[in-house]
Amino acid sequence: MPQDPLLAVTPGEPTGIGPDLLVQYVQQPREASLVAVCDPGLLTQRAEQLKLPLAIRLFDPANPVVHHEAGTISVMPVEMEQPARPGALNSANAGYVVKTLEVATKGCVDGLFAALVTGPVHKGIINEAGLPFTGHTELLAELTGGGRPVMMLACPELRVALATTHLPLKDVSAAITRDSLEEVIRILHRDLTNRFGIDRPNILVCGLNPHAGEGGHLGREEIETIEPVLEMLRGEGMTLNGPLPADTLFTPRYLEQADAVLAMYHDQGLPVLKHLGFGHAVNITLGLPIIRTSVDHGTALDLAGTGNAETGSLKAAIESALLLARASKKT
Repeated sequence: MPQDPLLAVTPGEPTGIGPDLLVQYVQQPREASLVAVCDPGLLTQRAEQLKLPLAIRLFDPANPVVHHEAGTISVMPVEMEQPARPGALNSANAGYVVKTLEVATKGCVDGLFAALVTGPVHKGIINEAGLPFTGHTELLAELTGGGRPVMMLACPELRVALATTHLPLKDVSAAITRDSLEEVIRILHRDLTNRFGIDRPNILVCGLNPHAGEGGHLGREEIETIEPVLEMLRGEGMTLNGPLPADTLFTPRYLEQADAVLAMYHDQGLPVLKHLGFGHAVNITLGLPIIRTSVDHGTALDLAGTGNAETGSLKAAIESALLLARASKKT
């Protein structure tokens, strides 16, 4: 394996902006050693549509040479079922999207790749193809066969992790148990310490209900579930502040001393994070035996092939993966 960590990159939905972002990103010389796991013809076609130069170099795992020159990319080939037209979803390629993730993840598990960077996928079209898929986070947990995935989005100003991920709102309360919440907090605390090098991380914990339950008048989850778990973990030395009302937690008074926020559900914490950092935020999956980062946005079908997609989040995801991989290599 080369001295610098190899990063696998999956562009995601072939009719979205994922391929555009990758083609645009490699127009400049780069520090990161990238291997795109996808159909090379897709990248060639998209480069032609964007009127950008692109030279494909097929990647050989037995001789893992990676090209860093501007306009050049190393590719581990996975063939699409049908050609992809920008903006026109096609369920025939849903299996291809999943296959790229399987190949890239296996490369991480086997030690070929030091980290995985994922582009945006379209959950709906994968489900329409009859494939059970709720998101990258859940699939990667299944593929790696280990760990409890915890979703965290990060930008320079804020890190937000989630106690639950892609659930209907009506199912959130039942999914937050003492055992599950304890597990999530332990993973968040461990990875902030071990992967991010934060000594004694300070974690803010949201309540589930408005006003954090208002002493039980607006719900008892804080009293019966959240507070007992926090009290137990504080007894082990963790710095946990909460449960706090989510409508006032995301203010400078609290955030200036915080290393991360734990939100109880997807739309409780992520709108604030994306308001602060959209376009340069990174989705990081904690709790897995591999390093995985991702862009913070969707497929943006209307922008595919137009040249108007912004590469900021992909650049941030690659840089974060490289930093985490280098830190992991040292330990």
